[in-house]
Amino acid sequence: MTIRCVITDDEPIARKGLQRYVEKISSLELVATCEDALSLNAFLKNNEVDLLFLDIEMPYLNGIEFLQSITNPPKVIFTTAYEKYAIKGYELEVLDYLLKPISFDRFLKAVNKAEIILKKEKEKSSDEFFIKVDGSHIRLSWNNILFIEGLENYITIYTLTEKYITHLTLKTVMSNMPGCFLQVHKSTIVNTDYISGITGNTLLIEKYQIIISRSLKENVLEKVLQNKILKKDK
Repeated sequence: MTIRCVITDDEPIARKGLQRYVEKISSLELVATCEDALSLNAFLKNNEVDLLFLDIEMPYLNGIEFLQSITNPPKVIFTTAYEKYAIKGYELEVLDYLLKPISFDRFLKAVNKAEIILKKEKEKSSDEFFIKVDGSHIRLSWNNILFIEGLENYITIYTLTEKYITHLTLKTVMSNMPGCFLQVHKSTIVNTDYISGITGNTLLIEKYQIIISRSLKENVLEKVLQNKILKKDK
């Protein structure tokens, strides 16, 4: 994954040193360098950023004051010459606290930690979505969906525990779903992880029997049987 990062430090030498480190790590993309928290604040208003390398002692507004002033900040790694701020940094839930002069191996360790955390958050975020049902918004996870049926501008979502009807098209849902889902009929998409068997033109998923269309049967069988050992009845 690519991590969009910003370096903020009022010392030009410190900014250049961190920039050299960033350039050595392929997963990092440096999108800006800022000389103080005010210019960083202006940049964040119009740009998406994953990670900040943030100095603390800066004019006008220090790094801690800046973090306290914004909502939903990116992940932060403090880069500072002052150890006295460490406890405050952890209270603000920063990812790491690097003391200057910063060695490359210590910098890399902090970046690796950030990459693990950001990757987990991205995976969690991409697995969940909201649907509107009877005026309420309900959070669903792709992992809990057995199959989805479409009818014109509505879809019915069958999960492990519930069934939901919402105003969406099957085409819209298909554009966002993960690779474990497969279209088996013009109006049906199934989660292949829950297929327990195939009988003729029927898929078995939990207590449900899902019809496979003739035009899609060959493709469905090929995809399903690649990863599952099932009895195939012709």
